[in-house]
Amino acid sequence: MDFAFDARTEELRASLLDFMETQVYPAEPVFHEQLAALENRWAWSTVPVLAELRAEARLRGLWNLFLPGEHGAGLTNMQYAPLAEITGKSGHLAPAALNCSAPDTGNMEVLATFGSPEQQDRWLKPLLDGQIRSAFAMTEPEVASSDATNIATRIERDGGEYVVNGHKWWISGAMNPESEILIVMGKTDPSAERHRQQSMILVPRDTPGVDIARGMEVFGYDDHNHGGHAEIFFRDVRVPASNLIAGEGDGFAIAQARLGPGRIHHCMRSIGVAERALELMCARADSRVAFGKPLADQGVIRDWIAESRVRIEQLRLLVLKAAWLMDTVGNKAAHTEIQAIKIATPSTVEWIVDKAIQVHGAGGLSQDFPLAGAFAGIRTLRFADGPDEVHKNALARAELKRQRSRRG
Repeated sequence: MDFAFDARTEELRASLLDFMETQVYPAEPVFHEQLAALENRWAWSTVPVLAELRAEARLRGLWNLFLPGEHGAGLTNMQYAPLAEITGKSGHLAPAALNCSAPDTGNMEVLATFGSPEQQDRWLKPLLDGQIRSAFAMTEPEVASSDATNIATRIERDGGEYVVNGHKWWISGAMNPESEILIVMGKTDPSAERHRQQSMILVPRDTPGVDIARGMEVFGYDDHNHGGHAEIFFRDVRVPASNLIAGEGDGFAIAQARLGPGRIHHCMRSIGVAERALELMCARADSRVAFGKPLADQGVIRDWIAESRVRIEQLRLLVLKAAWLMDTVGNKAAHTEIQAIKIATPSTVEWIVDKAIQVHGAGGLSQDFPLAGAFAGIRTLRFADGPDEVHKNALARAELKRQRSRRG
């Protein structure tokens, strides 16, 4: 079994690591200063330092690395995995600098795979170029959205238009004024077979009837790196029938196709979160003295450090296996492994970040270190793209079926 990266991956890794050390990490405090000075705090992607980083990333060929095929960099999941991990070490800044941040990544994948030529020309091209941003509107407050078939928003045909009515929340990307287009999931035919009731449609953010009611905060954080989660009401929102993605009833299948790559991208970046938390934990342990000796000499701290390294290595291997299967047998055949990493990653990284916070004392809870924000983000991931319990239930069901077949 060969664990080495190929030549192209090594070349991109070297360039990205240098980009992070010389450009991204020094820009982090500048970014926060410029963000605080904005009149609209949700317009985070307009800060000057991010524009500078994006220009530099493009010069280095570090642009749209997430997207395979003709529209992106053409990397496999195995090639992208170590790169996404590196960007996760500065998750609020690096992915955006490379045009590889959610929800734009998933939306670009949807448009690249299912969008019509007209939809791709109007929306995919400016997204790929970093000229605009986007949002993905699926989750609803009135129904248990962990079951996507519960979606209650209606998308009804009226002549040459569709009319959208519904109530969404936790809509990633929607608070950013640069987010010009929303991909909205709703029901076109509630009487159809359960997984054929839903459709997806493109709704420009400035369409009459789109009411962005408020921004949603995560443990008090505005989660700007996802464009700001929003609560939105759609009231008799009319868009051309040509804005429907693929066909009526294709929404559930599109959602599943979108969420598979999205889940592994989240997990790849989360390993970077864990690595940076461990770096900070070790640096703090070496620099602080308590009860007459450095924290690094305290047994419990060493236990946390050792456990963190072991858990990161286990997690990375599991994510790389999922990436390899996605590349070799396809996303559908890799479904079990994708579920496994989605179950394992958030809880594992959450444990590591928690221990890093503990080593930092009260400072770990403050804005002076990135750990509190990282904890809020990784805790959110236990809901994003499906809660832990849904993935565990599906994985257990598949395992029971496999074991029964083996016994038979």
